[in-house]
Amino acid sequence: MNPQPPPVCDYNGSDYQTSFWEKGGRDYEDQVEAVALQRLLPKAGNILLEVGAGAGRNTPRYQGYDRLVLLDYSLTQLQQARARLGASSRFTYVAGNVYNLPFAAGLFDCATMIRTLHHMSDAPQALAQIRRVLQPGATFILEYANKYNLKAILRYLLRQQSWSPFTLEPVEFTALNFDFHPKSIRTWLLENGFSIERQLTVSHFRMRLLKRIIPVKLLVKMDSLAQLTGNLWQLTPSVFLRAQAQGHTPIAAQGHFFRCPQCNGIELTKLPDKLICTTCSREWLICDGIYNFRD
Repeated sequence: MNPQPPPVCDYNGSDYQTSFWEKGGRDYEDQVEAVALQRLLPKAGNILLEVGAGAGRNTPRYQGYDRLVLLDYSLTQLQQARARLGASSRFTYVAGNVYNLPFAAGLFDCATMIRTLHHMSDAPQALAQIRRVLQPGATFILEYANKYNLKAILRYLLRQQSWSPFTLEPVEFTALNFDFHPKSIRTWLLENGFSIERQLTVSHFRMRLLKRIIPVKLLVKMDSLAQLTGNLWQLTPSVFLRAQAQGHTPIAAQGHFFRCPQCNGIELTKLPDKLICTTCSREWLICDGIYNFRD
């Protein structure tokens, strides 16, 4: 009997981009994340996988890549991304499950996962799938929500929260929303074939009072300087890191791109409105320029 797959957080129908980012007073968070990405991301590359791309908030920041693949479980988020970014052949929009990525092994030379891992109840499995689709030596930029942050430590010491920020297990503070300990993240990355090159601490000043009384431009400059301590300690609510895929793993052969999530076959015939797996005959629809591999 096959085990139940991990649950997936589905943003289908959500106005997350508008309500959280555009109207949610989060210019500071957006800009400091842009600084971190600029510091960690290679300047150029061939094909980048954006895991949890959502409505494409970060996609324009990957200018140096020839091709961008936006993956999200939500069809409506990808529809919003396509409306914002366009139908250029540079962009490929894919609805799929991170626990069973619909791509051939060793396809990408870079991947990013920003504000997405915190929805993973099985983070190691998600990281293993990302490593599978990366080429040896590929870059992986990961952001994760950090349970070992100063606010959580103070709240715990003052007995204002029940869970400990010092233990290694994730804490699920609301359904399918997890904070992780930095040591656990590093362990999982190493176990799944990554070496960690650099860490940045981000969003040092994520407090309503500070954002209200200090100009965003100044907060961003302050955070930009503080990010540089990331290799020494990780005490912020958000941590960015750059890892490299290690080992002699396969590289996708010319012409191999998608993998059937049902049977793992990599020979798929493309028709105008669908892909057909030649191994198991499963059909995967293409609708409004989005490849739909949802289970």
